[in-house]
Amino acid sequence: MTGDRSEMLARLEVFVGEWSLEPRFPGGGPSRPGPAGGGPAARTWFEWALDRQYLVQHTRIPVPEAPDGLMVVRPDPGTGSYTQHYFDSRGVARLYAMDFDGRVWTLTRESPDFTPLEFRQRFTGTFSEDGNTISGGWDVRFDGGEWERDFALTYRRVG
Repeated sequence: MTGDRSEMLARLEVFVGEWSLEPRFPGGGPSRPGPAGGGPAARTWFEWALDRQYLVQHTRIPVPEAPDGLMVVRPDPGTGSYTQHYFDSRGVARLYAMDFDGRVWTLTRESPDFTPLEFRQRFTGTFSEDGNTISGGWDVRFDGGEWERDFALTYRRVG
């Protein structure tokens, strides 16, 4: 599948703005950011960069164990897909294959990139009808095993 770069970028407009993040970990665990966890709210925001040629995502998570992040999304008209370049406050850099059909957002890392591939990762999130909530979660897979839920994650638009 191929795509037109301007149409692919226009499709991403639904992300632009500020969102709260509400993770839910298996078994509850210690206090986590956001209303469900009782801690201070984690947030992310999406904005255009370089004359709307790239979508940039910033993430701030007020939990010492969770890194802050900077992600840059670029379209690939040749494939009709996107690539997300991921960087975080631990110094980690990764590449995720990204798809977005206007409703379902997926990020997948199944190949070695800037860091060793000790496990595979997958995020799948679905936009609500009004576009103000993304419900999804991160999954992991070790050594060719089955995908396992790492944690659920809800985005709620706040601005």
